[in-house]
Amino acid sequence: MIEAVLFDLDGTLVDTAPDMGAALNNLLIEEKLAPVPMDIIRPFVSQGALVLTKLGFSEHVPESEIEPLRQRYLDHYRAIVADNSALFDGFEQVLESLDNQGTPWGIVTNKPEWLTTPLLEQLALNDNAAVVICGDSLEQRKPHPLPLIVAAETIGIDCQSCVYIGDDPRDIDAGKAAKMTTLIAAYGYINQDIDLNQWQADGVIEKPIDLLTHPLLN
Repeated sequence: MIEAVLFDLDGTLVDTAPDMGAALNNLLIEEKLAPVPMDIIRPFVSQGALVLTKLGFSEHVPESEIEPLRQRYLDHYRAIVADNSALFDGFEQVLESLDNQGTPWGIVTNKPEWLTTPLLEQLALNDNAAVVICGDSLEQRKPHPLPLIVAAETIGIDCQSCVYIGDDPRDIDAGKAAKMTTLIAAYGYINQDIDLNQWQADGVIEKPIDLLTHPLLN
């Protein structure tokens, strides 16, 4: 029986693509390069700043220049971290339902703390989250299971009684390694050509509101 719910952040709980994409395009424009259309950026958002930086610049600069550009990208992103990011539709109701049921929920993300905290504060998610584990909170990050194991320990619930929801193979790999139930957020930043069956998750949700009627949580 599921006693706690853990979420990935980008592409699962919060739609951060508008701001992460805008930060990339702001940097491209600063470098006098053409911006990248959002529909091209979106499937890469969950893979983080390095992948996004390479998406924008690999065709224009040598590999040695990618890391300095990544650092500048992060600075651009921090400046607008919550300007247009929002919970995916339906999550206000989902989180309210979990709170009313007394079911603890938390966030396990590879996003660093200095970007995660201001985003969560702006969206008023810090107060009710039972745990927040960031990409630099521990010595390991997803797909290693340690962040999920520590999240469960912090809440005080066995991993086997937790479900982890994410939109990237790393999320599912980490959840399975931690012996949690895993669900794919199919509405997230996933390329339409991907065969989700290959991820070998325990299930798929097409939209956040599906959690309210999912057999695992009822």
